[in-house]
Amino acid sequence: MARALWSGSLSFGLVSVPVELRPAEDRRDFAFTMLDKHDLSPVGNKRYNKRSGKEVAWGDIVKGHEYEDGRYVVLTDADFKKANVKATQTIDIHSFVKAGDVPVWFFETPYYLVPGKRGAKSYALLRETLRDTGLVAVAQIVLHTTQHLAAIAVNGAALMLVIMRYGSELRGTKGLELPPAGLKSAGVTAKDLQLAKRLVDDLTAEWDPKGFVDSYHRDLLALIKKKIKRGDTERIAEPDEKPARASGGGKVLDLTALLKRSLAGKPAAPARHLPARRRKRA
Repeated sequence: MARALWSGSLSFGLVSVPVELRPAEDRRDFAFTMLDKHDLSPVGNKRYNKRSGKEVAWGDIVKGHEYEDGRYVVLTDADFKKANVKATQTIDIHSFVKAGDVPVWFFETPYYLVPGKRGAKSYALLRETLRDTGLVAVAQIVLHTTQHLAAIAVNGAALMLVIMRYGSELRGTKGLELPPAGLKSAGVTAKDLQLAKRLVDDLTAEWDPKGFVDSYHRDLLALIKKKIKRGDTERIAEPDEKPARASGGGKVLDLTALLKRSLAGKPAAPARHLPARRRKRA
């Protein structure tokens, strides 16, 4: 299980529950390496001093708030906690609302709340109270120097905390070209509406998250495997490894890939990293 991202207490009224926050997401994102298309060398990000141009180590970097042009107040980790100690250590529940009253566009990132030492009883009390009432708790939590709005809800035996957006973080519809509300003003007929309702009725089903798969991830992975199988790959020399050179002065071609492409009946494209005259000889 992933390590705790935050630990403190969950507070409602005079009840305080020691808890830990753990990630609930398991995103299947591909890890791509950025490459220079000319020689397929990895491209890195440098942290550098904009005045001197010299690289800066992580240990020498501090956070600063620019209060005037070119003038900063430096803030340490202790300063962020000192600003409001209680807020950084407590998930403070402000109210309880009906789950259906919160529009879906307010919800953002889910986390699990896990009880800390001697917190099991009060954790279970809050969980079963929310389950019986059908309510969710609205709270605030400070994560990574930023205070977030959050909803706390029941998921089986677990309490989940879902980071939410503040109302001020959502843009209004001003400036968007939208059809006017209502059937007649939008040019929609009653018959159109009836047909649409029938279609919706045919597609109405019980919510089953397992019925949905990330088909793009699956298909992209299949494409990657296909390229590997046919030898459509490139080997990148390690930074401390000197690339071998051909007698003509260019880099050694990947002969295995060329042979596999030849056997597959596909002519190999000319090597992009060879000069035009040498490419012709190759």
